[in-house]
Amino acid sequence: MAMRRGPESAPEPGLGPGLALPLLLLLAAVAALAGDAGQEEAVRALARRLLGSRAAAVSLSVDPAMAAGGPDIYRLWSPPGAAVAVAVTGSSGVAAATGLYRYLRDFCGCHLSWSGAQLRLPDPLPRLRAEIRAAAPGRYRYYQNVCTQSYSFVWWDWARWEREIDWMALSGINLAPAFAGQEAVWQRVYRNLGLNQSEIDKYFTGPAFLAWNRMGNLRRWAGPLPPTWHLKQLYLQYRIVQRMRSLGMTTVLPAFAGHVPQGILRVFPRVNATRLGRWSHFDCAYSCIYLLDPEDPMFQVIGTLFLKELIKEFGTDHVYSADTFNEMTPLSSDPAYLSRVSNAVFSSMTGADPKALWLMQGWLFQHQPDFWQPAQVRALLHGVPLGRMIVLDLFAESKPVYQWTESFYGQPFIWCMLHNFGGNHGLFGTVEAINHGPFAARRFPNSTMVGTGLVPEGIEQNDMVYELMNELGWRQEPLDLPSWVTCYAERRYGAANAAAASAWRLLLRSVYNCTGVCVNHNRSPLVRRPSLRMDTELWYNASDVYEAWRLLLSAGAELGSSPTFLYDLVDVTRQAAQQLVSDYYLSIRQAFQSHALPELLTAGGVLVYDLLPELDSLLSSHSLFLLGRWLENARAMATSDREAEQYELNARNQVTLWGPNGNILDYANKQLGGLVLDYYAVRWSLFVSVLVESLNSGRPFHQDQFNQAVFQVERGFIYNKKRYPAVPAGDTMEISRKLFLKYYPSALRRSLARPA
Repeated sequence: MAMRRGPESAPEPGLGPGLALPLLLLLAAVAALAGDAGQEEAVRALARRLLGSRAAAVSLSVDPAMAAGGPDIYRLWSPPGAAVAVAVTGSSGVAAATGLYRYLRDFCGCHLSWSGAQLRLPDPLPRLRAEIRAAAPGRYRYYQNVCTQSYSFVWWDWARWEREIDWMALSGINLAPAFAGQEAVWQRVYRNLGLNQSEIDKYFTGPAFLAWNRMGNLRRWAGPLPPTWHLKQLYLQYRIVQRMRSLGMTTVLPAFAGHVPQGILRVFPRVNATRLGRWSHFDCAYSCIYLLDPEDPMFQVIGTLFLKELIKEFGTDHVYSADTFNEMTPLSSDPAYLSRVSNAVFSSMTGADPKALWLMQGWLFQHQPDFWQPAQVRALLHGVPLGRMIVLDLFAESKPVYQWTESFYGQPFIWCMLHNFGGNHGLFGTVEAINHGPFAARRFPNSTMVGTGLVPEGIEQNDMVYELMNELGWRQEPLDLPSWVTCYAERRYGAANAAAASAWRLLLRSVYNCTGVCVNHNRSPLVRRPSLRMDTELWYNASDVYEAWRLLLSAGAELGSSPTFLYDLVDVTRQAAQQLVSDYYLSIRQAFQSHALPELLTAGGVLVYDLLPELDSLLSSHSLFLLGRWLENARAMATSDREAEQYELNARNQVTLWGPNGNILDYANKQLGGLVLDYYAVRWSLFVSVLVESLNSGRPFHQDQFNQAVFQVERGFIYNKKRYPAVPAGDTMEISRKLFLKYYPSALRRSLARPA
C-alpha cells in the first residue's frame, strides 16, 4: 500500500479544501513531540510485558520518516538469516505495536481482549514469506467516551491502567483522553480565586459521578472528594500521560467549558453567570450548574488559568476536550450567542496554548435535534477557526451527524462507534453498520473525516465488536464478516473448533447485527424495575442464542481450559437466561391478567426461586462477573474506613438507583454475581408477592404503590453493608450445563413458536 504524502505536498484524503493544510501542520507538530528513540524503547518494553522471554524473537523499531507526516504506517518482514523471526517497524510506537499485534494475530493465532489473552505462541515463531506493509486510512484512531471515566475507569489502579494502555497501543489507538487528576488542579484554581473548601466540596460529585460534573450536568451528589482522592489521581495521571506519550499517543487534556461553582458568585459578585436548567431527573439540589456568559472577562481568566496550571503539571500535546452543552439546552438558540460560547471556550484554550486544538463530543447534536438545527450547529462549530476543532461523531453507527451537517460544516470529524450505554451487559452489535459506515463517511462529498473511534460509555463487554472496529481502523475496505468471525473464534480460543465457529456465526447474524437505529441500552425485564408494562421485544431471533449456547457447551470438552472460552460461555448463558426471564415475565403477566393464581405462583416461583439464583451462581463462577470485584476495587482506593464506605456507596448507587431517589434508575445496570440475587431477584420476589396478594384480595395492582415499596428494597441494597466475594466460586461449565438441561428444551420450543 502506498504511503500517504505529507501536508506540504497534498491534503490528506477526506479533508475539504482550505482545511487540510492548517490542520495537518498543527497535527504534524503534535506528532513530533515524542522522540522515536523513546517510543522504540516503550514498545519494546510493551512486548516484554506481553510476551516475556519470547519477545527476544521479535525486532521492534520506530521510524517516523515512514509516514512522511501523514497517517501511521507499519512494515513487517523476516530478515534473512537473522536470529529474530520477524522485524516490525512503525512510524510511531503505536504503529509498531499495531504491527506486532497484526503478526501475533494473523500468523501466531493469538488474541488479546478485556476478558483475557490467548498467547500460546508457536515454537519457533513463524517467519513471513513476504513483506507486509499497512497504512492507516485516517490520521486518528480515537478511544474513550467522557462517561467511560466513571462507568469503567473510576476505581482503576496503575496496574489496570498499564494493561489498558498496552491494549490501546496494540489496537492502534493513537488519540485518547487523560482526564485523571483534573479535580486536584481545579481545586487549586478555585482556592487561588478565593473559594473556600466548603464551596468546592459542594461542587464536586463523588468519584463514580465525576464524568457528569465535568460536563456541567451534576454537582455535589455522592461527594465530597477526600483530599487523598486528589493525591491518588494526580499520581495516576502522571503515569498515564507519561506512558501514553512514550508510545506516541496524543493525549487529550480537559479544558474549561464555562461551568463554575456557585462560590464564584460570592467571590465575584458582578460576574455574569446564569443557572442552567435541571439535568435528567435531578432537581436543582444536585444539578442546575452555573454557566458563565461567554463575554464576561472571568470566562477567559478562569479558563486560561486552569489550562496553564494543567499544562504546568502534565505538559501538553495541544489537544483539549470541553463539552459545554452536553444534554443541556443552551440559554439561547440565537446563532450569534452559540458562536460566542464556542469562541470563548476556544479562546480560553489558546490563551494558555496558542497551538490548541479543541476535541468536542458531537453527542449534543443528535441528542437534542429539535434545538440543534443547521443554523445552530453551524454557529457553534464556526465559532472556532476551521481546522482547530475536531468533532467526535459519537453515535455514527446508528445516528451519524456528518450526513446532515455537510460534514460538520467544514470542521474535521472522527467517525465513532458508541455501541454501549452505561456499561450494561448484553450481547449487542451493529456489525454491518460499522463494517461499512467509516468507508461511506470517507466517500461523502467534501468529507472532513480524519479517523475512526471507539466511544463506549462502559467497557469490558462484547470484545468481538471492539476487535472488529479496531481492525477496521486500519482497513481500506470492509471485511468479509462470516470469515472474519470464524478466524476470530479460532484465535480467541487458541484452537479451531467447528461448534464454536458455528456459534459465533449464529451470534454474528443475530445479536451482533442490529440494523437501523439501535441503542444498546439493556431494557430486559431482568434488570428493570418490574411492572405490568415491560418491553420484551428483541431485534434478533432468540433461538439463535439458544443454539449458540448449545454449540458452545458442546465445544466445552475441547475448549474448556481456555479462559476466554469460559468468559464467553458465561456471557452467552447469561444472555440466554436474560431471554428466559422475559418468557417467565410474560407468563406472570398473562396469569395475573387472567386471574390464574396457580399459573402465577408457578411462573413466579420458577423465576424467583430457581432461574435467578442459578444465574447468580453462574455469574459468581467467573471473576469478571462479580459484584464483589467492583465493590472491592472501590474500597481499595480508600485510605480510611470512612472513605471506603463512601466509595462503596458510590459504586453501589451507580449500578442501581443512579441518584438519591432512583433518578436514572438502572441506567448502568450490570449482571453480576451478588447483584442478581440480592437486588434484581428481591425486586422480582416483591413484585410476584404483590401480584399474588392482589389476586387473593381482589384489590387492583397499583404501580405507584409498588414503586414506593420496591424503592425501599433498592435503597436497602445500597446500604446493606454486605461484603460480596471478589473471588469466583463454582464450576462454570457445570452450572451452565445444569441451566441448559433444565431450561433449553422448553425455551427453544417457545422461541420457535413465536411469530417471525
